[in-house]
Amino acid sequence: QINLSVIRQYVDYLVSKQNVKNVFVNGTTGEGLSLNVQERKQLAEEWVCQGKDKLDHVIIHVGALSLPESQELARHAASIGASGIAVMAPFFFKPTNKDELIAFSQKVASEAPAVPFYYYHIPPLTGVKIRVEELLDGIKEHIPTFQGVKFSDTDLLDLAQCINKNEREQFTFLYGVDEQLLSALAIGADGAVGSTYNYLGQKTNLMLQAFVKTDLALARKYQFLTGEFLNFVIKLGFGVAQTKAVMTFVSGIPMGPPRLPLADASEEFVLKAKAKLDSLVWPDGD
Repeated sequence: QINLSVIRQYVDYLVSKQNVKNVFVNGTTGEGLSLNVQERKQLAEEWVCQGKDKLDHVIIHVGALSLPESQELARHAASIGASGIAVMAPFFFKPTNKDELIAFSQKVASEAPAVPFYYYHIPPLTGVKIRVEELLDGIKEHIPTFQGVKFSDTDLLDLAQCINKNEREQFTFLYGVDEQLLSALAIGADGAVGSTYNYLGQKTNLMLQAFVKTDLALARKYQFLTGEFLNFVIKLGFGVAQTKAVMTFVSGIPMGPPRLPLADASEEFVLKAKAKLDSLVWPDGD
């Protein structure tokens, strides 16, 4: 079951300990697509409420397999004052081309006509491999509120083409593969949305600062250490359930088990992941 009571503590932890002031609610790590509509609304409301005056942006993922449900979630997000909404492609009956994907997205975005709209590109999970470069061509004509993309794919050529071709549009490109963030920044990504920023947000912010100062050697150290941890846990089997376990032992906030069909992280995983994280020596001496 969802646990609304920890969200206030969660917000305070992100802001004070991780220097993270923007959240993406009901996405992959939040198991948004395993929740029913009412649960998703409750979570969205609680994040917006608890984030007031503390968080800069609360973007709500409102994608669903059912168009009416997605539209209902978009209307709700607008009514509670969300900073933005995002939609991933439906992945059972899939859009097979750009026009079908834009048509679906437009029907959702139009229900929240004053709210910035983001496309959530995550082909490893949706199986929808329509290139974003192609999708963006003329998209503003169909979706006037289109703001940018949460780009959760390793195809940096596609991302680079998007950034190169859409500079005038001033679209926002948020990168979603945490272990490759520095590569994405180098070709012009504006920021990131990812699971590791729950517990490595401060380290990633230091990497961003190093990148801005063009201290690439220092930025690489942070990226390589994040990669070293992820490379280790991926070999153990790393997914949403394991992310919740890592976040629990790092933050002290009980993140709870995942919802079936995901299975809870094992005790062995927790012990090994904690030992690995504790062993990392970061450039800031922590």
